[in-house]
Amino acid sequence: MDYQLLLLTIAVSFILAVIAAPLFIPLLRRMKFGQQVRDDGPQTHLKKAGTPTMGGIIIMVAFTLSFLKFSVVNSDFYVLLVAALGYGLIGFLDDYIKIAFKRSLGLTPRQKLLGQLLVGAVMCGLLINAGHNTGISIPGTSISFDWGGWFYYPFIIIMMMAVTNAVNFTDGVDGLLSGVSAIALAAFAVVAMQVTSIAAGVCAAAMIGAVLGFLVFNAHPAKVFMGDFGSFGIGGAIGAISIVTKSELLFVVIGGVFVIEMLSVVLQVASFKTRGKRIFRMSPIHHHFELGGWSEWRVVVSFWAVSLVLAAVGLILSKGL
Repeated sequence: MDYQLLLLTIAVSFILAVIAAPLFIPLLRRMKFGQQVRDDGPQTHLKKAGTPTMGGIIIMVAFTLSFLKFSVVNSDFYVLLVAALGYGLIGFLDDYIKIAFKRSLGLTPRQKLLGQLLVGAVMCGLLINAGHNTGISIPGTSISFDWGGWFYYPFIIIMMMAVTNAVNFTDGVDGLLSGVSAIALAAFAVVAMQVTSIAAGVCAAAMIGAVLGFLVFNAHPAKVFMGDFGSFGIGGAIGAISIVTKSELLFVVIGGVFVIEMLSVVLQVASFKTRGKRIFRMSPIHHHFELGGWSEWRVVVSFWAVSLVLAAVGLILSKGL
């Protein structure tokens, strides 16, 4: 795969996002699509109330246009597009209901689960039609196992639900998700080049450019938040890239920050329900550090650094795939 194609895709997507942001941010402000801030969260976040949200539209527009322009059209292309836009649509509906109806709860958990199952099922249908390999490899080893489609495709649906929610949990501090996702996507772009999946490589590159362009306006102090539209779309893209490149389990390493964020929520809820005690000051875990006195910038830079290390470890392990 020509790395120059990926660099060109990143550049075009970045420029599109930088151009789109000044157009959409005033529109979101006029439509009163403002962020609602939790009262029980860090007190420094209260001043963010009213900041335009649903800025994921900037990311998804830049991503979609550049992906359509530079990607080859094959079975991988359709899986990737359905994943990014399908899960992004779930996030869009969640955001819109919260804002339009002034509700803290958007889609109900059941509605969100149904949407995720539906998009996952469509992805599985496309993978089955393409004769997708149902084997799963353990990163860094020559070990692989194939228990057939009866195991693999339910695993894919559950994996996509986990990935999109884990990425969503990571969004909560200015610039955090944009930077962590760009790092993870860069690692997966390298993996895509290793397995010569042009569509996956271009998908990763298109999303990298989009989130970096968005980061220009989302870095502290953020002028706009991406909302669930952006986080679910990013999660859908990352999960689908790991699937089409046959590096499903590698996500646990490359996307380690996402995994840690999700586990912190699961452990917090489980501990509180079973013991009546919290493990962290607040979950997801980035808020734990904020309540411990860390500045937003320190949290973001620290999590970016951890993501870089995990991405490097993941790429080392990927050579054994």
